[in-house]
Amino acid sequence: MSTRWGITRPTEADIAKGGFSTPWDAPMIPPFPFRFRNAEILTLYWRTDPEAIAFLLPPPLEPTGDVACVHIYKMNDTDWLGPYSEANVMVGARYGERSGAYSPWLVLSSDVGVAHGREIHGQPKKLGDPRLEMRGDLIVGSVTRNGIEVITGTTPYKQTPVGAEALAPHFDFATNLNLKAVDHIDGRPAIRQITSRKLAEVTVHEAWAGPCTVDLRGNAQLPVTRLPVLEPLTAFYWRADFTLVPGEILHDYLGEDT
Repeated sequence: MSTRWGITRPTEADIAKGGFSTPWDAPMIPPFPFRFRNAEILTLYWRTDPEAIAFLLPPPLEPTGDVACVHIYKMNDTDWLGPYSEANVMVGARYGERSGAYSPWLVLSSDVGVAHGREIHGQPKKLGDPRLEMRGDLIVGSVTRNGIEVITGTTPYKQTPVGAEALAPHFDFATNLNLKAVDHIDGRPAIRQITSRKLAEVTVHEAWAGPCTVDLRGNAQLPVTRLPVLEPLTAFYWRADFTLVPGEILHDYLGEDT
């Protein structure tokens, strides 16, 4: 065992273990579990084109409705990552008997969050600038990518209190379904999976419901207009703690044992 600068050089066995990340002397990817504290979230629901949902889902996932949502998070205190912001667009989906929500697009202000989401979950995360702001009597959420504000959502400030059970009226967004795709260095497919993860130890400190507006703007690198707003539905502003824990492999396209 070799130690220098207060760190221990990994053995081959250490490198082969789960949870290993590079650069090994200053790892980027957090090991499970890690905790999100006092996260502020604006969740906006809208009715959209069901054929568009079906088109965006990778087979064998199937749609469960005609509603989309976006969560715009202000992550105030997160293990490893620190404070950052995130946005997750979701649609209801199922794999066999497992129902949840599929994420066609995610945007984060954190390079650690982008790397973790893509390398571990298979989430299609990209770097951008989600924001959650209080402007007088209005809560405003926005998502900017390439200097273009592609999502703008609003709801009145804290008018109707609700319980935690009201937050998911259309699909179980705490169960996230993702398409994980990683290649070997020689171009051969290494990983092709449908993965699933569910948030754990969720504590909702407050939740408020209200009407909403949702405006989408075109961007070829974040094409949210492919889920057009046919009818804005409901918004929820909520504040919560939760833990990110290991998930599971639901489907392996390469036929590997899981």
